[in-house]
Amino acid sequence: MCDTFVMRGIGGYLLAKNSDRDPNEAQLWEWTPAADHAPDAPARTTYVELPQVARTHATVVSRPWWMWGAEMGANEHGVAIGNEAVFTKEKAGLEPGLLGMDLLRLALERSTDAREAVEVIVGLLEEHGQSGRCSAERRRFTYHNSFLVADRERAIVLETAGRQWATEDVKGHVRSISNGLTIPGFAERYADRLRGRVAACDVRRGLTQRRASESGGVLGAIGILRDTGTGGGPRWSPLNGSMAGPNMHAGGLLASSQTVSSWVSDLTNGAHWATGTSDPAFSLFVPLRVGEPAADATYPTKDVDNHRDEHSLWWQQAALHRRALRDWVRAERVIAADRDRLQRRWLGDPPSTDEALEQAAEARRRWRTGIDPVTVRDSRPLWVQRRWAGFEHAARAHS
Repeated sequence: MCDTFVMRGIGGYLLAKNSDRDPNEAQLWEWTPAADHAPDAPARTTYVELPQVARTHATVVSRPWWMWGAEMGANEHGVAIGNEAVFTKEKAGLEPGLLGMDLLRLALERSTDAREAVEVIVGLLEEHGQSGRCSAERRRFTYHNSFLVADRERAIVLETAGRQWATEDVKGHVRSISNGLTIPGFAERYADRLRGRVAACDVRRGLTQRRASESGGVLGAIGILRDTGTGGGPRWSPLNGSMAGPNMHAGGLLASSQTVSSWVSDLTNGAHWATGTSDPAFSLFVPLRVGEPAADATYPTKDVDNHRDEHSLWWQQAALHRRALRDWVRAERVIAADRDRLQRRWLGDPPSTDEALEQAAEARRRWRTGIDPVTVRDSRPLWVQRRWAGFEHAARAHS
């Protein structure tokens, strides 16, 4: 489950996304330089190989540890894309093929503007379709995809159902997508309304659409991505955990997605901001630059997988987040002022990615010291506590 939106300011578009996936599915950033390729070179995706194009563009993406494709990212030409799982009446097959995340990354590598990126996705979709397992943990979980594609001048919604597709140029200042089809005519024909209701996509899309129309800039987008939809902490449902807002929390028995990474692309100046960690309310958005990868020393990615590994940035922050979940509201109050002060300072004078990661590590240590005393008692419903105990057991099983 995910939420993506665009906002248009005076200088152009801004794109923001929360990536909501399995709670133990670590996500990492990956930088790929521009490259020229031989005529017979293959393009390797998560499950299949395709013919490579003559030249691919430099990208920075945020991707689940186990797949080649990406949940969100941008390229050197100022194109940014976020995708959504959508549930449709068309069969979503398990046979190895192109995932929606593969289509997203291929589009970034092969396009110089938003319209060309849409053409890349549509061309690949019509030729190869989309299929394959979409979760490392849930072996039979599949879905189709929608995309929000933006550059500085334009934003386009692309929705799919199998090999079928529809597009909508964004005309207003704001457009939001979630886990349901929205383009008139296409949605009525292909949407699986029941699974959309379980995913609470209309609730979250309404929230992000309204808040984005009232906000502006990177700081405004970050505030929306941190919104749980309750005016406070998670509101737990046995059905789907806490899906009331874009900042989603796992715990449901039927649907159990967690916000595992967040992203904002300011396409007016080519600045990208990403957490690379769970729960944006307990994370800082670090400045990323296409073509300037973080040093290994500041961005540890060793053994980034479904099993706890303290050498990974994602799992380092997970320890803080999972302690904070015991009493989310009190824990967030402890860190909010320090978090907001540091985030505003970065936005006003962006440090290098390496400098920001070092400062974020120091902040996590401060925050953990403050959070521990206020989370001695676990305030969550007992069934949520048990659900998270299961996630923790799975994460430690092979660590």
